[in-house]
Amino acid sequence: MVKTVFAVTLAAFLTFSAPTSAQFTYAPTSRDDVGLYLGGQIWQSGPSGVLGAEHTRVDFNLKKQQQINYFIDLKHPIAALPHLRISTTQLDTSGQTTLTQQFGFSDKTFSVAATVDASFDVSYIDYTLYYALFDSEDFSFELGFSARDLNGNVTVAGTTKSSDDTCNDPNPSPDSPCTGTGNNAISSGTIKTDDINPMLFVATNIGLPLTQLNLFAQADVSLLNDHRLADYQLGFSYDLHKLMQVTFGYRVVNMAFDNLNSLYTDLAFKGAFVGMIAHF
Repeated sequence: MVKTVFAVTLAAFLTFSAPTSAQFTYAPTSRDDVGLYLGGQIWQSGPSGVLGAEHTRVDFNLKKQQQINYFIDLKHPIAALPHLRISTTQLDTSGQTTLTQQFGFSDKTFSVAATVDASFDVSYIDYTLYYALFDSEDFSFELGFSARDLNGNVTVAGTTKSSDDTCNDPNPSPDSPCTGTGNNAISSGTIKTDDINPMLFVATNIGLPLTQLNLFAQADVSLLNDHRLADYQLGFSYDLHKLMQVTFGYRVVNMAFDNLNSLYTDLAFKGAFVGMIAHF
């Protein structure tokens, strides 16, 4: 269903965006801006929030992690065709908590008072088609459409309730998953996060007078109600020379999954970043 909506939305966007005599015309991309852009960020992402099942979501005290993200941006002088941007983002973190209630995840049920570990290993690639509605040396504004291709998994591991008869063995083998007598065992549940989500892409860049600094902002916001996804960044770029920039700023990624393969999350990743952009 998501892929169908994505295809229809993309077709509508391209149909609406193609300039005709009855529509506004786009500002042509400056010759100085035409070319291939390669960029990357080192991002100190600090996660907060909860994840779990529909009625039981837990704060696993996820750790702050340093992530490395990349993008490639192809700009051309043909006004009728959108520019292309492909970017990757990695969200890899882990945490631990002691449960105050029974907790179900995937097909596992974790015991009250158990120490439970969570591993959040989710990445995504944004495939973006966009137009430069305004493009000058001092100001640019870009509007487009992204397909966010999510990949990865979330794993929870800890003490579970088990009906496995081997767990009732008073003399379990050294390889037994049981922690002792009774029906408790160490186990884990994993949910995949593979999904595609259509996103609105907006970006702007403002040159600051009498400096080599530029103020920039960029946002991707989900277009469907299935999940509440957003990716914002605000920062400055400094021109080292015509073909190289240093960037620094602050980025926020909100990732709220609503029944993604029975996964529910309400997470935010926030932190400062530094990066570089090369223009070929």
